[in-house]
Amino acid sequence: MRRQRSIVFIIALVLFWLLSSGWLTAPLLAWAQRGANPVARATFSGHTAIVLLGSGTEYDNHDRLVPKRDAIARIEKAAALYADCTHIAARCDVIVSGGNPQRHEATEADTYLPWLVERGVARDDIVLENRSLTTYENAQRVVPVLQREHYDSTILVTSAHQMPRALLDFHRFGSFPQPVISNTRHAQVGVLPRYINLVNANIALHELIGIEQFRVYHAIGWF
Repeated sequence: MRRQRSIVFIIALVLFWLLSSGWLTAPLLAWAQRGANPVARATFSGHTAIVLLGSGTEYDNHDRLVPKRDAIARIEKAAALYADCTHIAARCDVIVSGGNPQRHEATEADTYLPWLVERGVARDDIVLENRSLTTYENAQRVVPVLQREHYDSTILVTSAHQMPRALLDFHRFGSFPQPVISNTRHAQVGVLPRYINLVNANIALHELIGIEQFRVYHAIGWF
């Protein structure tokens, strides 16, 4: 038993080093982000919807609730798309989807709202969906809005690691948006362990497990 515990400890230590130093995190991230396949250039036409998926909130040094890093990248990308859209399409809406899975003082959608307005998105063109707690629920609650409003063009904005799973969910509900990547995560490969590599590994595993869960649930008729 003592020898078995020693072997388990050594394996766990090696695994921790491979993840924290980036050597295992890098392929995990590449695997999670490989199916994103974003469009080279988004197409705007008629009544266009830009769907922005939530990515959590956190408290800053002044105890203010703010979007997380990935969320800020998504907000900036959605705002840039909106600016381009207003020069081409007849009408442009930004649909922000994100509830409060972290149980903070406000939902993701409500927290992101002023950040979008500050970046030039008109308040009247922002639609808040603030009840969804998962990527699956993002699609489940947003697609009926898309169908009800009869949008001519739909664009989905999220991070590279979430895009493959998000597209699976939106396709499940009969929506086929144009995927636009807001940001891509990269491992920092080296000798010394880094906390960010553990964060990235956790994110990659979450997405990979989520995709397999979707496939299993779909195969048995739950999705």
